[in-house]
This record gives sequence, C-alpha cells and structure tokens, in this order.
Amino acid sequence: MIKRIEVFKENSFSDKSFKKLIVHDSSDFKILNFNFSAGQELPIHSHDIDGQLSIVVLEGSGEFLGKDNSVFPANPGDVLISDIREPHGIKAKTNMRVLVTIAPPI
Repeated sequence: MIKRIEVFKENSFSDKSFKKLIVHDSSDFKILNFNFSAGQELPIHSHDIDGQLSIVVLEGSGEFLGKDNSVFPANPGDVLISDIREPHGIKAKTNMRVLVTIAPPI
C-alpha cells in the first residue's frame, strides 16, 4: 500500500491550541503532524512503554525540551530521536510544523 499525505495542505494553524493530524497509524508505527503557533508547546512528558520516537522539524523554529529542563534548538531539518520513556516536549518560537513518528504506536 502506498499512501500520500500533503501535511502542508491537510493541517492548519490555530491560535487557541496546537493542531494535530494523524498521518499514519498501524500496528508498526504512528506518524503525527503537529502544527504549533508561536508560543504554543507540547509540555515535557513521557510514556510508560518501550519504544522510540522521532520529531522532525519541517518548518519554523523552536526548542526541543527534555528532562532536567534541558533545551535544544529545533530548526527546519533538525531531528530529535528519543526513547518513548525519556521525557520530551517541544515549544514553538515561530509557527512551527513537525512530524512525530512513534514505534510501536501508542
């Protein structure tokens, strides 16, 4: 099966809260597109399961957030890879579009 999703057309921005689009969901992995308006964030959190995730910045800039209040730049083309159990989050400085892949899906 081949599936094509145009995330730049399918998912918009909102001033009220970040927007989420499920791009793909299977028993093997899940892909989500999050659109954050400037100042919005997905707070630091973790999941009590084994697996890994990646966060790819498609557009805009912000910060990857981690345990112990660690902060890493998040710019177009940057990829954060983490165990799902590891605390992670993201904060947008400008309008920001990211793709999150989670394996196995949660």
